[in-house]
Amino acid sequence: MATPATARTRGAAPSAPGPPAGPPARLRFGYASGSLVTATFTTLPGLLLLPYLTDTLGVGAALAGAVVFVPKAWDALLNPLVGRASDRTRTRWGARRPYVLWGGLAMAAAFALTFAGPLPGTAGAWFTAAGYLLTATAFAFFQVPYVAMPAELADRDEDRMRLVGGRVAVIGVAALVTGAAAPALIDAGGGGLAGHRWAGVFGAVVIALGALWVFAGTAGTPGSAGAPGVAPPGRRRVAESGPGLRRQFAAARANPSFTALLRCAVVQSAATGVLLAGAPYFADHVLRDSAGLGPLVVAFVAPNLLTVPLWSRLRGRRGYAWASALFAAGCLLLLAAPVLPDAAVLAVMALAGTGHAGQLLFLYAMLPQCIARDGDRGGTRGGSRRAGVLSGLFTTCEGLGVAAGPFLFGLVLQLSGYVSSGTGRAAEQSATAELGVLAGFAALPALATAAAVVLLRGYDRPPAPTDP
Repeated sequence: MATPATARTRGAAPSAPGPPAGPPARLRFGYASGSLVTATFTTLPGLLLLPYLTDTLGVGAALAGAVVFVPKAWDALLNPLVGRASDRTRTRWGARRPYVLWGGLAMAAAFALTFAGPLPGTAGAWFTAAGYLLTATAFAFFQVPYVAMPAELADRDEDRMRLVGGRVAVIGVAALVTGAAAPALIDAGGGGLAGHRWAGVFGAVVIALGALWVFAGTAGTPGSAGAPGVAPPGRRRVAESGPGLRRQFAAARANPSFTALLRCAVVQSAATGVLLAGAPYFADHVLRDSAGLGPLVVAFVAPNLLTVPLWSRLRGRRGYAWASALFAAGCLLLLAAPVLPDAAVLAVMALAGTGHAGQLLFLYAMLPQCIARDGDRGGTRGGSRRAGVLSGLFTTCEGLGVAAGPFLFGLVLQLSGYVSSGTGRAAEQSATAELGVLAGFAALPALATAAAVVLLRGYDRPPAPTDP
């Protein structure tokens, strides 16, 4: 006999479902922690490696720029292959997470070697180049699978935006901490080779922590084996891998939105690379205060922590254009730095940093959108048959841009007559060299950003009718 409670239950109309729940906090924090790895690899070499080569090891500026660039060029070949491998991987930990763990730990060891500095001069430069090549190689095995994960961890654009927003926020925290702490550690360690060794160890610890945290924080999710509704270990791929690598490159080229995003990413990353590489030279030779590097980094990175929720209200190409306008305006205002008070210079850096926070958010949010749309075209639910390859291509372009920035800045230094030093302290420079530092630091990023906005115009075009 039915009780009154069950009778009421049988006769009641089903309640309307509430809004879909977003990613749980554990997953958001777990995924975002991978930015400890990304930000450390971008920020510390971007800030320290070029001046380490020119002002501690005494390498010419153009050659130093090449040392920074060549490992990234190697990554251009490696990243798509890593993406393809992760698409086809089957393990009891899932497809992406083993790469995130072991790639991150190998990267930490190689990063410490990069700044170990056992030898001075040219021999030390070759040792540094080898260590950085190993670091970049390990970074490819971490970063490509890491970037592919949001398209597999969430089905809705809103949820992917939350994941990416957390990633951008942690990039800000990590860049803020490492960018301010590493120069202080170098000074505390006595500068020169000894001081840079401490900075290398510090960066390695942060990278290892980030790799372990993202591996643990994404356990039991749709992108890992053993999660609810997931096939048993060894039997599941995150998404069925598509056809051969050549055909997948052709499919990427047939997607106008994705190719526009790639063009934009490489040019915008070059702008960021110039700004990072030029900051120590700007502090030394324009502000006349080497201790000013820390405040410059803080002013540029702090807006990442404060403005991401505001930028999240915009979307896609329009939001990117507004963010780029702020970034370019801040860069151009830095041309007036020689006559501005220090507080005004920091305010201008904060303006550029506010724009940069938006640029990162929109670029990283547009990538999983492209991957998800590619999966919809290819008939793969919840992700793409080519998620690893597409994220590998994006990471390649982003890495090439970040490396091209110091290379271009090194060429500007070389052409303006910059004098290298093997003492651990920057040499006195001519007025022409100081003008080259200022022009390279302020004008180059603004010009690159304007080009990036133009290159993104094809993002909203419909894809080709056929899918190779």
